[in-house]
Formats: sequence, structure tokens, C-alpha cells
Amino acid sequence: MIPFDAVLSDLDGVLRHFDHAAQADIEARYGLPLMKTALDPELIMPPTLGQVTEDEWFESIVAALGGDERARQAVTEFAQIRCWVDEEVRALLAKVQQHVPVVIVTNAMDRLEEQLDQLGLTYFADDVVSSAKVGVAKPDRRIYEIAAERAGAAPERCLFVDDRLHNVEAARALGMTGVHYRTYQDLAAVLTY
Repeated sequence: MIPFDAVLSDLDGVLRHFDHAAQADIEARYGLPLMKTALDPELIMPPTLGQVTEDEWFESIVAALGGDERARQAVTEFAQIRCWVDEEVRALLAKVQQHVPVVIVTNAMDRLEEQLDQLGLTYFADDVVSSAKVGVAKPDRRIYEIAAERAGAAPERCLFVDDRLHNVEAARALGMTGVHYRTYQDLAAVLTY
């Protein structure tokens, strides 16, 4: 049996992946620091906390990049970058879900439900804790507490998986078992039973 009462998994970088080569290509073609700008905490935190929409975030990136037509076109392409589900991870989490709840815990924006639907993940997890809905984002301890509560598990009985080490460390500080996800094997090593 699995030695946890719940598995809490990040979405991006674990279950959903984006085409980073395409992101680099857009930056190179337009000569703009697109990713650095998009991920600037001042720009990304308001939509992540549900204070503004994803569209407003895109507009803030355009403005930060100069607000001209070139910046707008680069951001338009950025918004359309291909993403996909890691089917190995999905299959492993689905197998685990036969025994314990699986909850997605993600720093997301207002379109998360639409995106999950497009990926065929709408009914995949037992619950989804979206930062934009709950108003707190990883690594704030409250988002982990919300996820554990929704899973019906004590924090020390939860496995938390994320591709960002600081998010994993925050979960560990609450007593969760943390897996810093880099490859499928990182997760499989803990969940193979």
C-alpha cells in the first residue's frame, strides 16, 4: 500500500508541460525578454492570486515590453504556446487514485478550468486547489493546508510533488513528504508499490 493518505501534485512542470523551445524561439525572433518579464513577481502575482485576469496579465506584459505592435505580437504568440499532459505521470497518479485522493495544487489563473478541460483533465483529480480561487499561492503554507484539508488528510500524511524546490521545501516545513520533480522516475520511485 501507499504510505500516504493523499497525494498533492503540482500541475505545471509535473503533469502539464509547455514547449520551452518555442518560448525561446519567440524571444529570439522578437529580441524581447519575454519569459523574464512574464514571470516578474510584480506582473505574475496579481493574476496568480485572482486579483486580475489572465488577459490583464498578458496586457501588463505587453506594456512592460514597450507596448508596441512587436511586443503585442510576441505576447500573442506566447499565449498560444503548445502544452501537453505527461501521460506517464497521469497514468501513475490515476493508479494511486484508486487508493488515496489526488489533489492538484497549482499557482494558476482565472482560466484554469477551461485549460484543464482542453487537456482532458477536468474530472481527473479528486480536487483542484487553484491559487487564483483561494487567494494564496505556493509557497504560502495556507495553500498546502487547504489542499490537505480538501484531501481529508493530515499534512504529515500527504505526499507533495512539485518541480520547484522552494515549493517542496515549504511543504516539508509543514511535515509533508516532498518530492522535487525533475523526471518521471523521481515520482515513480516514491509511488511504486
